Parts: sequence; structure tokens; C-alpha cells
Amino acid sequence: MIANAPPPALALQTIAELLAMSDPSASLPPRYLRTSEAARFLSLSDRTLEKHRTYGTGPAYRKIGGRVVYALDDLKAWADRGTKTSTSDPGNGAVLPAKRHAGPIPYAGKPRR
Repeated sequence: MIANAPPPALALQTIAELLAMSDPSASLPPRYLRTSEAARFLSLSDRTLEKHRTYGTGPAYRKIGGRVVYALDDLKAWADRGTKTSTSDPGNGAVLPAKRHAGPIPYAGKPRR
């Protein structure tokens, strides 16, 4: 053992404190963004993010009261689904375009006219 080294338990506590200080958001509650803020965070227009929500192709969201909010972690996870390393990389997933991807949506149990 090194003569001036702290005991292992103290060293682990010090490392945890340093990690907490290096990431100031570690002790904060989750941050929620409204649609316009979330769209700006993702570099999308408000309307594109609204379309993604309507078609079910966008990030997870929550309704609090009558308001739609997005958690930062959900926005980051959704954007990370499209991570690629090259143009030929199939990647792990895909961020689909903001459009319908299934057949026509039934209206009150009947197809639309």
C-alpha cells in the first residue's frame, strides 16, 4: 500500500463526489421541454415534431394537464436511434420521417370515404 494513499472507502467516496461535481445535472430532477423547446433542441420545426407525435414516429412524450412535454432523456434517446458511422452503416435503428407508415386509419371502425 502506498504510504500517503487514502483508504479505499474514502477514495470511492471522493470519486463519487468528483463525479457529482463534474455533472451538475446528476442531482437535478428530470427536465421537461414544451413542443417548441423540444423542436429547437432537435433542430426541427414545431410542426414537424407535432407530425411525428401524431404519426407515432417521434420521441416519447407526456401530457401534464393539457400540455405536451418531452423529457430530455427521451429526446436524446430518439435522436440517438439515427446514429450512423458512415452512409453505408445500417445502424441500430432509424428515425422515420414524419409521415404515415401504415395503411389508412379507420374512422369510427369504418374506412374513410
